[in-house]
Amino acid sequence: MKKILAVTIITLSVFASCKKDQVAEPVEITPKAPKEAEIVEPAGDQCFASTGASKIELSYNVNSHQEVNGKLSYNIAGKDKNEGTLIGNMKGDTLIADYTFMSEGVSSIREVAFIEREGILYEGYGDVVEANGKVSFKDKKLLKFDQKNTLTKVDCKVE
Repeated sequence: MKKILAVTIITLSVFASCKKDQVAEPVEITPKAPKEAEIVEPAGDQCFASTGASKIELSYNVNSHQEVNGKLSYNIAGKDKNEGTLIGNMKGDTLIADYTFMSEGVSSIREVAFIEREGILYEGYGDVVEANGKVSFKDKKLLKFDQKNTLTKVDCKVE
């Protein structure tokens, strides 16, 4: 009887320890479909920032046509800082824009995507292609938004 009990305890311990080694997958957030032909009031100035050692700051304005213009800066630990302008469009709860920035004295353009959920912006990522000096997403429908790159709504700085 003691042998059976000992074998059972060892077996359960092995199964329990195997479960702890599993890494949780990031939760993906899917965009809502844009609303059709709706008259939308301008959203005004919107400001967001990340917290932690790496800083991302985003400020933009949305007009009545859902056109966006603003500023974006990345100050990621261990990488060169880059900052520049943002020009794009809101499509439902998703911002798709061209980010024109300077880094190491070189001007570059890359497409960025953010989705907003309850005052939090999640940065999108996916496969990209480079054409005519611009890096763009291959297929915007396949973008993934997860919780590793988040920005929270903050008060806009007066300049």
